Order: sequence, then structure tokens, then C-alpha cells
Amino acid sequence: MPKKKQQIIDSEHPMERKISLKKMSDITWRIFRIMSEFVEGFQFLSDFRKEVTIFGSARLAPESKWCKEAEKLGELLAKGGYTVITGGGPGIMQAANKGAYKISPHKSVGLNIQLPKEQRINPYVGHGKGFYYFFTRKVMLAASAQAYIYFPGGFGTLDEMSEIITLIQTGKMQKTPVIIVGKDYYTPLVEWMKQTMGQEHKTINPKDINLFHLVDTAEEVMKYVRKSKERTIF
Repeated sequence: MPKKKQQIIDSEHPMERKISLKKMSDITWRIFRIMSEFVEGFQFLSDFRKEVTIFGSARLAPESKWCKEAEKLGELLAKGGYTVITGGGPGIMQAANKGAYKISPHKSVGLNIQLPKEQRINPYVGHGKGFYYFFTRKVMLAASAQAYIYFPGGFGTLDEMSEIITLIQTGKMQKTPVIIVGKDYYTPLVEWMKQTMGQEHKTINPKDINLFHLVDTAEEVMKYVRKSKERTIF
């Protein structure tokens, strides 16, 4: 029997069809689960106004300089009527939630990730929502904020920062304040962007550096936040 014809017959074996149908069923239900997370996430966020999203390392200790500054910022934002949104975890996230929680639990929101054996959510989240998929959570963290704040952090913080700047740079998102906190921490990165990316290799427009602001204090952050305009999810 010709090899090609044999392959066709093999592919029509009842067991193979059963496996194929199971795979399709698994994919379909996964798509429904993803859709459900998006719908529930947007519905959850629709209850809040004047959102400001804060990113930063989960590894920094509460007594660290930047956690203290994040806590101060969370408090200033809540006093100003803003809703503080974080990833709901420890470190910078917990500090920002703590500051907001002291003013009003309703102003402290955490969008955490569901891990196999736990939900990593800090005790200062007044309203929390857990997500199974990292990418749906990431969309929710960016969905409707009117300002994005980035404290010192690792790869995750840099990833989230780069994506927001890229969306603004390419016109896929309206111009929104992107505020980077920590001159000692971020200046080497910003200088690399200016020199290596902007001037030497020209992989970015030198003007793209103006898409974000580098500051050092919670008070400086507030100057930019107060100038921001409230955004809606759609």
C-alpha cells in the first residue's frame, strides 16, 4: 500500500479521532476560561474610579527605602481620591496597598495570581480579585489606570513597564503618565536607553525617552498624577 494512503487510513483510526476530539475539547474549555477571566476582571474594575496602578518588586523588605516611599504614595493617592491598584503581593505591592488601606480599604485593590497551593495576597487589600492566567491579570493591571507607577523591581516590573511604554509609543494607547521611581536604581537603565538605543544604534527615537518621567519621591509622583485624566476601560 502506498505510504501516503496508509497515513490517511491511520489518521482516521477511531482512537486517534477520540484523542483529537479530547484535545479540541480541552482547547475550547481553556478559551472559555480565558474569556471568563476577562469578563469577570472588567466587571470587577468597573466598580472603581480614578485608578492608579503601582508596580514593583515583591522581594523588597517592608523597612526598605522604596517600600516606605510606596506606602507614603499609597496614602497620598487615597487621600487624593484615587484608587490604588497593585498585583496584590508582598514587597512594593503590599506597601502601596498598606498606605491606601490606612485611608480607606475601598481605595486599596489587589489583582493577584492564583498559585497551585496558595493565593499570594497581602493583608492590606481591601478589594481583591484572583486570576489563573498571568496574561489576563496583566491586562487588568493596565486596563483603565490613569497613571502607571514603577518602583524598583525585577524582570516582571521591567516587562510591564516596557509594554505600557510600547503601547503609548505606537499609538495603541492614549498618552498616559508613566512614572518611574528611583533615580539611583533606574538612571543606569535610562542612560543606556538614551546612549545605546537612542544615539548609537537608533533603535528608538531619542524623543521616546520623554514618554516616561524619572522621579525620586512620592510627592514628585503626585505632581504628575494630579495632571492625569481619568480613563475608562473601553
